[in-house]
Amino acid sequence: MFARSLLFACLFFTAGAPHAAETQVAVAANFAEPIKAIAAVLEKTTGHKLRITVGATGRLYAQIRNGAPFDVLLAADTKTPAQLEADGLAQPGSRFTYASGKLVLWSADAAKVDAQGAVLKTGGFRKLAIANPRTAPYGAAAVEVIDKLGLAATLSPKLVQGESIGQAYNFAHTGNAEVAFVAMSQVLGAGRLKSGSMWVVPQSLYAPIRQDAVLLKTGAHNEAALALMKLLQSAHIKDLVRSHGYDI
Repeated sequence: MFARSLLFACLFFTAGAPHAAETQVAVAANFAEPIKAIAAVLEKTTGHKLRITVGATGRLYAQIRNGAPFDVLLAADTKTPAQLEADGLAQPGSRFTYASGKLVLWSADAAKVDAQGAVLKTGGFRKLAIANPRTAPYGAAAVEVIDKLGLAATLSPKLVQGESIGQAYNFAHTGNAEVAFVAMSQVLGAGRLKSGSMWVVPQSLYAPIRQDAVLLKTGAHNEAALALMKLLQSAHIKDLVRSHGYDI
């Protein structure tokens, strides 16, 4: 299915492709893998190249406010792109939701996390990694889940915070934390769990993680930035995004 969609994308975007350009894109850490694949599609179909900076949405926002020369932001929430519009730093009307994320509890140990997430109540781990809830929407979602399960007091001494969801994943991947709340996209490959064990957190336990893209004022006339925004909204790229564990 994805191969066929990629072929359609190639045919669609190659026709009349403009002169190749380059754009700097700020990308929420949960979307680090999908954006690599999207960059490859963009370059193959248009010749345009992406220079990608990955980080926590809150920190990327701070960098943009401080003059970082990004042309596009792919955030992990809707609030940050809206705020950039209000700040006068984004093109009005350019925002759209490119994905809806899913939170999972994951361990590199294939026997650690059960399918119901009971490990959170029964213990059996020393450290639980989450992203910083002040700067990373997935971290805020993890805190919301812990609170709704009534486990804040129990789990608080075990929490270790990563600057981004990428760092939270690395804590669990390297064994510095036995379990971590991460994005489903970080642990899936070809639509299936790459390794370890996970609990897919019911979406009733946290607010929807809608992720918006926005064109920044610095990218308003950048052909590569405009082509990326167009590609993200095309039907041809949605199978790729879904295969990484997102809803559209």
